[in-house]
Amino acid sequence: MPESGPLGQVHAVSGSKASIGLLGADGLHRSNATVGKFVKIHTGYALLIGVITDLSVEVASREPGFRGTARVDLTGEISDRSGAMRFRRGVTDYPTIGDTVTALTSAELRLVFDAPGAKVIKVGQLLQDSSIAVGVDVDEMLSNHFAVLGTTGVGKSSAVALLLQKILGAKPNLRILLLDVHNEYGRCFGERAFVVNPGNMKLPFWLFNFEEIVDVFFAGRPGLEEEIEILSEVIPHAKATYTQYRVNDRLVAKRFDPKAIGYTVDTPVPYRLADLLTQIDERMGKLENRSSRLVYHKLMTRIETVSNDPRYAFMFENANVGGDTMSEAISQLFRVPADGKPMTIMQLAGFPAEVTDAVVSVLCRMAFDFGLWSDGASPMLFVCEEAHRYAAADHTTGFGPTRRAISRLAKEGRKYGVFLGLVTQRPAELDPTIISQCSTLFAMRMSNDRDQVLLRSAVSDSAANLFAFVPALGTREALAFGVGVPLPTRLTFPELPPELLPKSDTFAHDATLQASGQDLNFISSVVDRWRNATMNRAHVNDPQDGKPPAPVAERAAPPRASGAPSVPPATAPAAAPVADANRFSLLKKPPADRPDPLAALRAFQANAGQR
Repeated sequence: MPESGPLGQVHAVSGSKASIGLLGADGLHRSNATVGKFVKIHTGYALLIGVITDLSVEVASREPGFRGTARVDLTGEISDRSGAMRFRRGVTDYPTIGDTVTALTSAELRLVFDAPGAKVIKVGQLLQDSSIAVGVDVDEMLSNHFAVLGTTGVGKSSAVALLLQKILGAKPNLRILLLDVHNEYGRCFGERAFVVNPGNMKLPFWLFNFEEIVDVFFAGRPGLEEEIEILSEVIPHAKATYTQYRVNDRLVAKRFDPKAIGYTVDTPVPYRLADLLTQIDERMGKLENRSSRLVYHKLMTRIETVSNDPRYAFMFENANVGGDTMSEAISQLFRVPADGKPMTIMQLAGFPAEVTDAVVSVLCRMAFDFGLWSDGASPMLFVCEEAHRYAAADHTTGFGPTRRAISRLAKEGRKYGVFLGLVTQRPAELDPTIISQCSTLFAMRMSNDRDQVLLRSAVSDSAANLFAFVPALGTREALAFGVGVPLPTRLTFPELPPELLPKSDTFAHDATLQASGQDLNFISSVVDRWRNATMNRAHVNDPQDGKPPAPVAERAAPPRASGAPSVPPATAPAAAPVADANRFSLLKKPPADRPDPLAALRAFQANAGQR
């Protein structure tokens, strides 16, 4: 694009803003001055770069020939102070009254937005000139967190898939964990991603901290104070009991103090549900008041009900077998070693709604702790889709531990190589403290005034008033702000091939169901899938792969992380192996040298029934 004629002259300067007197009507038409257009102001030492944010017919000067006013935000400059023409953010030399203003040429735009570099990824095309690619500094974008914001139907999921594909290409050593709320991304990354769902995930219940396991036992509802107090007392004892099993390979008869071992309710060490129930049962047996016993009985029933629910098999499948599988769980979830699949897609749509918040809390907390205790040796990007669900602005809603875990990632994760990517269609409902930690934003079309107000407050860039253009953005268009992009700009994300487009991975796309037509056979197929979701997985096909899962003993454990801290193998307690048909039975028959953990409870119930 050749050098165009002048747009006008500087008439006023205030901080990072300038007021430009535009030429007469003919000149205004020839120069094509529009909102969002990049302009340059000629000074004695550099070319100041700005963006037009407002146009009006207000007369900016009494001098003849000026028929309009443009307000420009000054954002950077092009200079040759280092021996070569380079663009840099910030303004060193401010313009003076009368300086000439012209539009940037294609060469100058390319110098700003399409600078070469190994750490620059090309994410889209500049709207002002579609021949120019917009580069993003991937290191700056990751280390300072980023967010993709936009309403449904504007291409937000496609933009996320594109950004993550570009990041994987530029950072092959980075691990990515994506929370896929609607099971959309399973096919977007091919062989580079490991898809995790309830059928193949192993997240032992003892990895949940106290608040999280209480949320599981109480199905997402507030816990009862008396029962919570009992749990806080017996869980450390159950952990200490398991430690005694590992040391002596049998239950020691003597009493011991769990405080002497140092375990708390939140220490991530294994324990067995049978030992937990034994501790509750012993305390219940010492009570003489029948009403007090009822509290203990309700708690035991609650634990057994949840652990026997086949939907929770990923947590409780080996609840009484034992074994320290923390390293294996970390290896599977965080892809250490990557084995050619550096990305984990966590498909949350198949998990019970009552436990989803607790699962997300565990993943966020473990991601941070793994980065902390590994000194950031394995950098990780944690991408949270529908982030407003888990980190709501209203602290009276949602699950507190999840919000705190995401907040901790946002505030401190970068110190330990754990980076955060937020994706949401409702920025106004997202905790403003968390979104304020994201220094690179891709804002797609949003019409809600509350969303725009929040974004203006979260962006420190001098061109934040460009958010006024957000309601007018087209599909796959975005305003990019922050440290990752050279200048706040309007860009268009490229269209992905059909095979890489995010698409909900649900039964609605199942060829068998589609072929059956919407008749009684179709309804029967849906009902079967509906029922199978809550049945014993040992006897039904896994809806994700169409194959029945292998028995527990035949499933191969994930490879141990190379370079991970050495964890001594656990000595399994002398309990009967899980070999019966009912894989989800909480209490197995104990060996002859151990008492039945619920013998006292069953006797108590029998006596109560006779009375």
